[in-house]
Amino acid sequence: MEKLDYKKEYKDLYQPAAKPSLIDVPEMIFFAVDGEGDPNTSPSYKEAMEILYGLSFTVKMSKLNGSQPEGYFEYVVPPLEGLWYADGVDFDGLNVTDKNKFKWMSMIRQPEFVTEQVFEATREKLAKKKPQLDLSKARFMKNTEGLCVQIMHKGSYDSEPESILKIKKFAEENGLTEDFSAERLHHEIYLSDPRKCAPERLRTVIRHPVRR
Repeated sequence: MEKLDYKKEYKDLYQPAAKPSLIDVPEMIFFAVDGEGDPNTSPSYKEAMEILYGLSFTVKMSKLNGSQPEGYFEYVVPPLEGLWYADGVDFDGLNVTDKNKFKWMSMIRQPEFVTEQVFEATREKLAKKKPQLDLSKARFMKNTEGLCVQIMHKGSYDSEPESILKIKKFAEENGLTEDFSAERLHHEIYLSDPRKCAPERLRTVIRHPVRR
């Protein structure tokens, strides 16, 4: 049976062009972990990665012991994503440069058969396998972003301002206003593994909420 690869099946969400475009993002299911600090140095960010991938692969591999959820189908674990913000400002990826002041919600999309009950059962399984992880930090989340402008950024994370400025120009030229709030945040989707990819070859979807 062919595996569902969300990146290939939903190219509008994961494979935008290297120029800005408008998209209406539907509801999706995520496992998420909240934290703060520089992702390059923060121990909590490293732990968040362990938690998210641990939970996601526990669901994916549940078929091996016959504990797969109802409706299970073969799939590729979707890419890591991050919502980013900071205290006191509508964070847009430009207006806070001290990474120690970053706050983030790291998340991985889950297949449609994953429910809150599946999440709780998965968390119990992983707790037995990796008791050192603080799985109370993880949560099940449904998120509907709605109207956004997005772009494929090619290059290092530190060069993202080049693409963010293109998003802002596109919005202005098309009668759109960036619409940041506590629920609508600067969004990044990481299509490359920085451990295996040169900085100039990284591919990151950047998405900003907008309103007409």
